[in-house]
This record gives sequence, structure tokens and C-alpha cells, in this order.
Amino acid sequence: MNDEAKNNSLSPSVSPDAEKISRADHQSAARLHFAGAGQGAATGRALGVGVCSGLLLSLLMLWFAPVLREWIFAVLPESKFAMQLRTTDIKQLQKEARRLEKRAAALRKKHEALTPRAPYLIVNTSDNRIQVMKGNELLHEGMCSTGSYVLLKAADERQWIFHTPRGMFRIRGKSEYPVWKKPDWAFIEEGLPVPPPNARERFEYGVLGEYALELGDGYLIHGTLYKRMLGMPVTHGCVRLGDEDLRIVYKNLQFGSKVFIY
Repeated sequence: MNDEAKNNSLSPSVSPDAEKISRADHQSAARLHFAGAGQGAATGRALGVGVCSGLLLSLLMLWFAPVLREWIFAVLPESKFAMQLRTTDIKQLQKEARRLEKRAAALRKKHEALTPRAPYLIVNTSDNRIQVMKGNELLHEGMCSTGSYVLLKAADERQWIFHTPRGMFRIRGKSEYPVWKKPDWAFIEEGLPVPPPNARERFEYGVLGEYALELGDGYLIHGTLYKRMLGMPVTHGCVRLGDEDLRIVYKNLQFGSKVFIY
């Protein structure tokens, strides 16, 4: 017996029916695999569509919720409790409105009582503006300069802050062609020795303008040589005015006239 015959005799024999069954099994397995894959993809798509639809529906509900609420309140009959609540709110609001009206009327009356009938001056240190008033009538409006809020310290530990005081003041004195008696800080600011109280170098002419009105504690309403700086906070605390504004203020304000600085 040759080798080929031996090999044929040793190899197992496979019938044609067995080969057909094996191919059928492979084909069925392949169809099941592809069917499972398709079903998984379809499930994923359905899940994605469901999530997107839910998000869209939620956004629409949030967007239209106020409109739906108003529509429901308009369509549905109002409950007895809601009607009582609304009536109570209206009554409380009406009561509060009447209280506020009385309060406003009292404040107006108080304001009228406190408003001077004679001319008075209002100084706005924030905007550096003045108003000459008579009652509620505006007589004149102009610019001014007020305190710079600069801090000056002396070697002997004295210090000054150059601010314009706020509050209600009265005119305590009026003078024409005033002479400025320089205080100690004026010499310290210039780096000069401080002279005796009545030394000649303390008196300076022509720097306060044509007029001066005294407010007390050394504060004045006066003119200035530095007109280009009007409207700015540059003074040592006094209220500086231009020539024409100073004339009008001097003419209208008398001894005891009120000055309101804020």
C-alpha cells in the first residue's frame, strides 16, 4: 500500500449532509449577530431621540410657564380665598398710600416753614455750585470753589485739613475790599517761619476780591485771583466766587442771612 492510500485510509470520512448542516449553522449565527447589532443601534437611536425630546419639552415648559400660569388664572374661576387675599392686599395698599400722603403733606408743610422768606445761599460742595434763593424762587446760580481736603502737617505736630464745613450758617459780617490776615498754616504751607500774631507780614491786600462775607471760625465767602480754578475743590475751606457772582451774593445776603452748605 503506498503513502497516498495510507493517508486516505487514516482521514475521517465526512458525509455531505453533515457539511450542509455545518454551513447552515454558520449562516444562522451570522444572521443572529447582524440582527442583534441592528437592534442595538435602533435602541440607541430611540434613546437619543427620547432624551432630546424630553429636554426640548422641558425648555418649552420653562419658557411658556408664566404664560400658562396667567392663562390658567384667567380661565379658571377665582377661589374665595384668592378673592379675599386680593381684597385684603388692596385695602392694605390703600391704607399705606393714605399714610404716605399724610407723611408727604407734613414734610411739605415743615419744609415750607423752614424755608427762609428772605434771600439765602445754597452751596453745593460736590458740584461746586451756588444758588441764591428767595423762598422757593431761584434768583441766581453760579460756580464756586470749596475745600480741597488737603492735609497739612507742621513740625510741631499741628495739622490742618482744608475742608469746607457743612451745615446751616448765618452771615456774621460783611466787608468791602477786605484784608486777609494770614493764619499760621499759610506760612507753614509756604515753608516760612510763623511771625507774631499782629506782624505786618500777616496782612495781605487784594487777594480776597471786592467783598467778603463772614461765616464764623475764620471761614469766608470771598473773591479770588484764580478765576480759572472756579468749579474745583482747591480752597483752604473758604467759598470762593467770581466777581459777578460775589456782587450778587453780597447784594442779596444781609447780616443774619442763612447759608446752607452741603
